[in-house]
Amino acid sequence: MADGTRLPVCAVVGVGPGNGEAFARRFVADGYSVALMARRADLTAKLAAELKAAKAYACDVADEASVEAAFAKMRADLGDADVLIFNAGSGVWGNVEEVKAEDLERSWRINTLGLFLTGRQAIPAMRRKGQGAIIVVGATATRRGAAGAAAFAQGKMAQRALAESMGRHLWPAGIHVALIVVDGVVGGPVTRSRFTDRADDFFIDPAGVATIAADLVEQDRAAWSFEVEARPFKEKW
Repeated sequence: MADGTRLPVCAVVGVGPGNGEAFARRFVADGYSVALMARRADLTAKLAAELKAAKAYACDVADEASVEAAFAKMRADLGDADVLIFNAGSGVWGNVEEVKAEDLERSWRINTLGLFLTGRQAIPAMRRKGQGAIIVVGATATRRGAAGAAAFAQGKMAQRALAESMGRHLWPAGIHVALIVVDGVVGGPVTRSRFTDRADDFFIDPAGVATIAADLVEQDRAAWSFEVEARPFKEKW
């Protein structure tokens, strides 16, 4: 800011044209500087140009050196992360007879190792301050190993186990670790193009997921939540 006052910093890891973009827009609106972290810079560059309190950083969450470099640049430009939103998630679809060993490893590296690496970058400053929030974005596969999710589900379930372990370790230090289980089809441009026959209420609204994240960050520490769910009201569960 012009007077030298530092805005609080939110690092959004995994910025795509759905939840990631919605997180960025919401936290900029809430008065944060936002670090837009993604492997590809096509969307993050456009968002950084539009959202004046946002800055884009190349970050491959499956690569420790890339994560370290991205967070070092963020700290130099914006400061330490007060909020970390881990939205990176990827997996190859297929059953146990169809997927390959490298598919399982890649899913684990993105969903679980990525959370571990980015969390390790954010935790020290949060611990020094005695406060902070790490919000992890899960999926239906966090809870259910569908036949066609042999690679993806093991990565998301391992991610949940890590998030829970982090929460049990970090909550007493004032660091709120929470998991949003996004159970349904997120209404981004890609998914909407695939389900052109579906009504709006079939989709999860990314802005609604971002509201959940913002509410978790502001929760009174006397009544913190670890796991919350997001699904459209018509979703079968």
